[in-house]
Amino acid sequence: MSELVTRDYARISDGQVHYRRRTGTGTPIVFIHQTASSSRMWLAVMALLPPDRDLWAFDTPGFGASFKPDRAPGMDDYVEWWREMITIVGHDKVHLVGHHTGSAIALGIAAAHPLVVESLMLSGPCVLDAHEREHFRRKLGAAFKPGRSGAYLLQNWEYLRVGGAGDDVALLHREMIDQLESWEARPHAYLAVWTQDQRSILPLVKCRLALLSATDDVLYPYFDRARALRPDAVLFILQGGANFAPDLRPAEFAKAVEKFCNDAPL
Repeated sequence: MSELVTRDYARISDGQVHYRRRTGTGTPIVFIHQTASSSRMWLAVMALLPPDRDLWAFDTPGFGASFKPDRAPGMDDYVEWWREMITIVGHDKVHLVGHHTGSAIALGIAAAHPLVVESLMLSGPCVLDAHEREHFRRKLGAAFKPGRSGAYLLQNWEYLRVGGAGDDVALLHREMIDQLESWEARPHAYLAVWTQDQRSILPLVKCRLALLSATDDVLYPYFDRARALRPDAVLFILQGGANFAPDLRPAEFAKAVEKFCNDAPL
C-alpha cells in the first residue's frame, strides 16, 4: 500500500479542481481546508494517519490550484462544488473532516446531501447569532488588495501572525502564499460562513458527528453552543493550536480523526 500523497486534477461542472490523495482502502476520509489555505494544510495530519487509510484533500474553488470562480460564490455554491468533488472519490459515502470554513462547508454538505456522508467532524464549529456573524463579517470580510506600495504584503503577514500562526515562520510563509493567491476568493468564502446559520443547521444533521476545537481557537468561546445543540456528538478538545491546529497540533488532530473514523460504522 502506497503512503505517498499524490497530486492531480479533475473536472467538475464549473471548472478544474486540484486535489491531493493518499491511496488506501475502506471508507475514504475527505478533508476540507480553512480560508485562505489550501489542501496543503492537511499534509501533516495525512502523514500521521495509518498508511491503509484512503485520504483525499481538495482545494476549494478559488483557492490553491483549483479554478477561480467567475462570480461571487455563496455557501450553496461551495456545497454543490464539494458534492461534485466527493463524487470523484468514487465511493457512495465518505468521512468528512472540515476545519473553520471547511467545517461550515462540511456541515452544509451533510445537511443538503446526507446520503454521501458517513460521518462528520467539525473542527471549529461556528455557532453564532446574527449580531456575532455581522461582527465577524465586518472584522474579517475585507480583501487585502494588491497595491503598488506593497503594504498589502505586510497586512497579510500580520493577519496570519496575529491570527494564530504566531512565530512559526514556515507556516506563515506557506499560508502567506496561499492567501496571496486567493485574495479575491477570501472575502467571498468568509461571507458565505457568516451568512450560514449553524444554529438552525447543526440539529438537522443525522450522521455520526464529532466536534473539535483548540482551547485558544478564535471560535472556542462558542464551542459550548455546538455541544449544547448536539449533546450526542463525540468531543475532542486540543490544548493549543489556535486557528491552525492541523499544523500546530497534527499528532493530536490525527489521533482524533483516526479514533472517530474507527468508531464510525463502516
